[in-house]
Amino acid sequence: MNWDDAAEAAPDRLVGAAADSEEQAVEAALRPKDLGEFVGQERVREQLGLVLQAARKRGGTADHVLLSGAPGLGKTTLSMIIAAEMGVPIRITSGPAIQHAGDLAAILSSLAEGEVLFLDEIHRMSRPAEEMLYMAMEDFRVDVIVGKGPGATAIPLELPPFTLVGATTRAGLLPPPLRDRFGFTGHMEFYAPAELERVIHRSAGLLDVTIDAEGAAEIAGRSRGTPRIANRLLRRVRDYAQVRADGQITRETAAKALEVYEVDARGLDRLDRAVLRALLTLFGGGPVGLSTLAVAVGEERETVEEVAEPFLVREGLLARTPRGRVATGAAWTHLGLVPPQHSGGAGAGTGPGQTGLFGP
Repeated sequence: MNWDDAAEAAPDRLVGAAADSEEQAVEAALRPKDLGEFVGQERVREQLGLVLQAARKRGGTADHVLLSGAPGLGKTTLSMIIAAEMGVPIRITSGPAIQHAGDLAAILSSLAEGEVLFLDEIHRMSRPAEEMLYMAMEDFRVDVIVGKGPGATAIPLELPPFTLVGATTRAGLLPPPLRDRFGFTGHMEFYAPAELERVIHRSAGLLDVTIDAEGAAEIAGRSRGTPRIANRLLRRVRDYAQVRADGQITRETAAKALEVYEVDARGLDRLDRAVLRALLTLFGGGPVGLSTLAVAVGEERETVEEVAEPFLVREGLLARTPRGRVATGAAWTHLGLVPPQHSGGAGAGTGPGQTGLFGP
């Protein structure tokens, strides 16, 4: 199971970075239309702007673009902005949808000149299609195999110049020959709280929601550095404000709303806190094996590893060590617990009231 599959295994998480088809439709109305409206990712935005301006001045197509980073940071949005800035249509597909080279050949042969092809989750594309993509990106040509066995022949098919925009959450899984064919590679970073506040204010205006600066800051602080999560939390807080408040979002309203939805001040939800609480109260802070920890919280091993742990590690609440998972001092503080005073600290492997192999 990879990141994408694990995210699909926990689709009900309010702070999950994956989006279903219904949420993608809502996001479409909130997407910025050009680089000037796009918030955050200053370095990527500046570099990409130069690439697009140069292509327009030359009167040609833009170089192929690879965007990497965690889900929800704006890779799909940037692909649409690229098409809009170049004044060309965009074709959207994904790696898992291309299982055969023929699938890719059908898409490529139907592209118009200059069109943008957005290939999401490009790292999950099948190997035969991936190899066909090499020639298409470099020479704008593909070889279509007709027939089977000794009588099979390769018919070259010329393609119009196009721009491929690939998006991936795992750039390390892309083979070097594919990565090298992209003229521009941009890595999307997590957003700072101040950037998320700007995203929230912009989305609130589009949703016709009244929100003050402190309310936006409260939501931004719980959004895990991800615009998609910030917009999702904004919609849930809006619902709470319309039903249980006066419709205006303040810091107090946002805090009460997110308490109802079990998202705490650091953006941790029920699963995150369950993992930390089990690690602290059952295993004295660790180290403990991943499988044992997953059983303790009643979740699949992959769900804990791919869904809960990345954010806990990034927040400095949990560490992965060769001996197992270990809680940090910040984890004890966040849950309001006191570390056990046994020798060896959290790394001793025995929790409060537990006895080691050779005695307490």
